[in-house]
Amino acid sequence: MADRRTEAPDSTAVRVALWRAMHVQVDSPPHVFEDEIGLRLAAPDDGWRRRPDINPLTTSGFRAAVVARARFIEDLVVEQAGQGVGQYVVLGAGLDTFAQRRPEIASRLRVFEVDRPGPQAWKRRRLIELGHGIPDGLRLVPVDFEADDSWTERLTAAGFDPARPAVVVSTGVTMYLTRDATAATLVRIASFAPGSTLAMTFLLPTELLDDADRPGLQKSEEGARASGTPFVSFYTPQEMLALAQEAGLADARHVPGSLLAERYFADRADGLRPSSGEDLLLATT
Repeated sequence: MADRRTEAPDSTAVRVALWRAMHVQVDSPPHVFEDEIGLRLAAPDDGWRRRPDINPLTTSGFRAAVVARARFIEDLVVEQAGQGVGQYVVLGAGLDTFAQRRPEIASRLRVFEVDRPGPQAWKRRRLIELGHGIPDGLRLVPVDFEADDSWTERLTAAGFDPARPAVVVSTGVTMYLTRDATAATLVRIASFAPGSTLAMTFLLPTELLDDADRPGLQKSEEGARASGTPFVSFYTPQEMLALAQEAGLADARHVPGSLLAERYFADRADGLRPSSGEDLLLATT
């Protein structure tokens, strides 16, 4: 019998799902992003709201940052689907719920969720248990990164067409990877069909954060290290753009987190605002 501990998603994936649900449950409307399906997938204990890393008051900036990036990504995918792009790849998918929440868009796409085999098997089981099933357009692509599995080969075997444009997304992943690993990922994406779009988040060095947000990042670093998934890579915007250009992604630009804050959180009566520290790389092939 499989060890359920090795199958379960990691703590970071669960935390993101809980923050997304918390936004709907405790923040005032209008909600920037609505997702409680991830909460149902995770099925945490009744006291999940009292967890220190989920506390609705002390983690509000992180919660807002997570829903801001989720909204930005979803807006991008909807835009690209409207322009005829038919493939959507989620690297390090975790408890992503796009296919369940947005079936009217997902039905026009082939959605590929790439993640480790254990969490993929767990998620497949939970989707079936909750009655969502696995629609024809959703492909769960298990990749054993530790065994140096080629995620692009696995992707193609699952039905991905490298000759057709795609949207490729990687959020909350680069901080756990070496610079060489991220560079290799960018090189592979640069080889995708012309017209493909990449959106990738990255953590900024501490000195580039707003003063008020530095203690929060340090606490996150300590928590990640204690859970066995330490942060290993931080990038200035210039460093990330250089990596993209060296990989062959000539059309690359930096999207600061502050831009998402202005776009999605301006004039909120409750003062909810994303913390600084995570920006995005947006590039096309």
